[in-house]
Amino acid sequence: MENVMEEKEVVIRVRKLAKEYRLGVIGRDTLQHEIQSRWAKRRGKEDPNARIGQSHRVDGERFMALQDISFDIYKGERIGVIGANGAGKSTLFKLLARVTAPTEGAIGIKGRISSMLEVGTGFHGELTGRENIFLNGAILGMKRQEVEAKMEDIISFSECETFIDTPVKRYSSGMYVKLAFAVAAHLNSEILLMDEVLAVGDMRFQKKCLNKMAELSEDEQKTILYVSHNMETIRSLCNRCMVLDQGRLVYDGTPEEAIAKYLGEVVQMKLHYTYNTPADLRKVTGKLQIETLDIEGKNTFAASEGLQFWVGFQAKEKIEDLHIRLTLYDQEQQVIGSSISNSLGGYQKDTHARALLRFDTLMLPKGMYMAEMAAVEPLGEGRQFRHDWVEHAFAFEITEETFRQYQINWNARKWGNTIFPDIEVADRQQL
Repeated sequence: MENVMEEKEVVIRVRKLAKEYRLGVIGRDTLQHEIQSRWAKRRGKEDPNARIGQSHRVDGERFMALQDISFDIYKGERIGVIGANGAGKSTLFKLLARVTAPTEGAIGIKGRISSMLEVGTGFHGELTGRENIFLNGAILGMKRQEVEAKMEDIISFSECETFIDTPVKRYSSGMYVKLAFAVAAHLNSEILLMDEVLAVGDMRFQKKCLNKMAELSEDEQKTILYVSHNMETIRSLCNRCMVLDQGRLVYDGTPEEAIAKYLGEVVQMKLHYTYNTPADLRKVTGKLQIETLDIEGKNTFAASEGLQFWVGFQAKEKIEDLHIRLTLYDQEQQVIGSSISNSLGGYQKDTHARALLRFDTLMLPKGMYMAEMAAVEPLGEGRQFRHDWVEHAFAFEITEETFRQYQINWNARKWGNTIFPDIEVADRQQL
């Protein structure tokens, strides 16, 4: 019975946690929208210009970064924390590390916390690497003799022996991460918080760090909380995972189910999709609405087979020269590349139509992909009217890859660096 109690020893207890930030008044794109928003607020009405899903999180000058978060973390657990950008992951870690205070709720912590919330956290630029090791040990309440006993292990693990007596302000970001991780992993803290910082290090050192984190949690019963957008890292390292969405804890359980929940919230693997989200007229013209998408055959296939799908749409105004643009994301939601179709031609007002498109997938390695889809009309000089846009349009999976030369686009950070071949228009039908 005593062993069971030891295994279930709570080291972090969070109850009804909330964090509110005060903002300036959110500006609008036109004076008319500003007046509309202010008038609606004075009458107690919903903001007519608020983005969908935003009104409950942003209220005038208040932004709720976290809302009603409760959980227990037990000694020795390896906890992954995932969610979209802006979900509240970093805010949660700053609260746990006592960098900032909660607006509501309570946090109870048993043990010393070592954190890596961003590159160089806890380091003083004017001090050398060695001096910063002593500084971090002192912050954790360690005696000088205790730090000296760990010094050689820290320096060896960090691979910074040559520069250990150089001020860290001269270190590269990779060297910062190596030394910071070595300090956090070897000093006597019971709880380790890591917020995406390993993404800066090289792949060999990342693997070395992940092995060390697994070793720490198993052998020394350290508790690790880890934020990452890399789902494979979450799978391999963590034995539990929490999903944050819009400042709320929406799932707490096994890593596989958490990842499925997270990716499922974004887009599901289906053969037929129906889109009925009202257009945000600040982002599109609204002259056309994409209504359906049907993948022909299957959504799991070899790269050599390619992807073929029907897109159904309605022209609400006259369209002279319609094109479909796809932007692909990997399963970690990192944008990887884009492609635009040949012309689908013109359409009269109130026309319902559909087009069969073929997308060459030869460049794609094995894995799952999510596609953003836009209906666009060229303006010349690389500019486009965007008539409609579906952020998470559909998903598919490549089961077998075929290597092929690809072209790099250095000017499209938003659309990814890979330029895929043009999407072929195979058929067009008016309904």
